Amino acid sequence: MKKFVIFFLVFFILSTNIAFANDIEINVDAQSAILMDYKTGRILYCKNEKEPLAMASTTKIMTAILAIENGNLEDIVKVSKNATKAPPVKMHLKENEEIKLKDLLYALMLQSSNDAAVAIAEHIYKDVETFCDNMTKKAKEIGAKDTVFRTPNGLDYLDHHSTAYDMAIIARYALSNKQFMDIINTKQVSFKTNVSSYDIINKNRLLSEFEGANGVKTGYTGKAGHCFVGSATQNDMTLISVVLASGWGEKGKRQKWIDTKTLLNYGFKNFSYENILSKNDCLDTISIIKGEKDTMPLYYENDIVLPISNKDEKEKISVKLDYIKSLDAPIKKDEKVGVANIYINDTLVAQTNILTKEDVDKKTFSYYINDIFKNWANIIK
Repeated sequence: MKKFVIFFLVFFILSTNIAFANDIEINVDAQSAILMDYKTGRILYCKNEKEPLAMASTTKIMTAILAIENGNLEDIVKVSKNATKAPPVKMHLKENEEIKLKDLLYALMLQSSNDAAVAIAEHIYKDVETFCDNMTKKAKEIGAKDTVFRTPNGLDYLDHHSTAYDMAIIARYALSNKQFMDIINTKQVSFKTNVSSYDIINKNRLLSEFEGANGVKTGYTGKAGHCFVGSATQNDMTLISVVLASGWGEKGKRQKWIDTKTLLNYGFKNFSYENILSKNDCLDTISIIKGEKDTMPLYYENDIVLPISNKDEKEKISVKLDYIKSLDAPIKKDEKVGVANIYINDTLVAQTNILTKEDVDKKTFSYYINDIFKNWANIIK
């Protein structure tokens, strides 16, 4: 799991505020919204994306990922009296009911069951408050900048809030987890406990109404309005959309789907991947001081591929290299000597490390002696 965190943190720092990548305007009613490319983290559209807002049951994305990472899906959860008191939407769990953690996660993500969220929290960290503290901590670890979890189900309470930007970051992290993906893309599931039988149907309309949809979570409270975190994949491109406060009442309920589809259609219609840098490129050489070689080739650590909207935007891409010009031997292969920053206009959209290509040993006394003999041998030939 540490590899996941490191991988995503590298990309999270590259996500910047690009309201429009081209001149096409789109109409999104949501108070706050964002469209992010899953592969690179590039923001393709944003509107008030850093504004702190209640996010309702989209909270449950973090509830689920924390449970998956810290629990065993086959664990048997014993339901507390406290969990049964959660308000609707709920499974109507009963005190002392025994249910698999995996089945609670289906109820959590497919039908947004609030009692399932409390039962999960109490099982993983013994009490809801500790679970929520760890939700907040996890959000910060993966790059969310302004998110505080006070409930595991998203009900309005104190300063429970996030931003569209943070919810995209959290969703991007969650979508990298296969177990999470399997759960949220299940259309219907049935299971039994020691006291009841349940039929759980996925309420995510996007899965049946949008080509390539693969997530993620609806939400509504009186404070948050209608919210939705969505995801879809078309032609090897996966996009993440977030809309917060798309409205209230029946109009808001409809609008969150309209806003989501507008964002996703905009992304898929206007963007395609372009190769910007190749890690196999030899970008320059570096001088070696007191080394058995005088110079060393440098290369990029990663390929850089970006979603680009059109030819004009591609022409606005610039690569700025920041690296040291010389290095003392000995040198190990893959030592970091700098960074390549990729800009579109003046906005940083990606970066990769600049690394050394090979090992270079330091010159020793024996090396100098051998060098003298080689030169002498060449002279007398």
